[in-house]
Amino acid sequence: MRILCLQHVPFETPSAIADWASARRHALQTVLMHDGVRLPRLADIDMLVLMGGPMSVHDSALLGWLDDEKQYLRRALALGKRVLGVCLGAQLIADALGAPVTRNRHREIGWFPLLRSDCLPDHLAALLPRSMNAFHWHGETFALPPGAVRLASSAACANQLFAIGDRVLGMQCHLEVTPDDARELAGACADELIDAPYVQDMQTITGQPQRFTAANVALVNMLDAFFPG
Repeated sequence: MRILCLQHVPFETPSAIADWASARRHALQTVLMHDGVRLPRLADIDMLVLMGGPMSVHDSALLGWLDDEKQYLRRALALGKRVLGVCLGAQLIADALGAPVTRNRHREIGWFPLLRSDCLPDHLAALLPRSMNAFHWHGETFALPPGAVRLASSAACANQLFAIGDRVLGMQCHLEVTPDDARELAGACADELIDAPYVQDMQTITGQPQRFTAANVALVNMLDAFFPG
């Protein structure tokens, strides 16, 4: 499978997604978005991955490349390409399909449980356990786009994971990160580590590295099930 990953900032990388692609012998190309970047023809890719970033889907006036990415995403969706969105990437999918992206009631940073939605079809319920710890770093959220099925929620954010058919998967949480990723993210966005109900300190975030490993394994299992080669 030929995978294109759109990265929005240097410190939010595909990490465990790249490891999954390498282990499955998928060809992964990563592009760091900036003004003037040239994206490959959609005919030359099978899957599009959209990573996170501190910007908003509403920042097109500040970021000249954002509208180009949105148009590219809309064409990919219309062509039936496989699409995975992480955090900002999931918000971009929602926005591209006409669902609003707004400020979440709570900033959510750190490790908080995901709760699988009830009454999912068996093939979607099999993607994740009933409850699992996940890493979060976001202040915005999205409404479910048309045709989406909510897979999981957290106490601070109703829409954490969604699927559209068998081609599109969006996740507000970060299952791909490593402890080093979390430290880089914290270094770049230290001002967001405020005293708030769903914001943890760095010791809590990085103090149990096995949680990152468990989240990475859960992500790989999910990708294998949803995006078989």
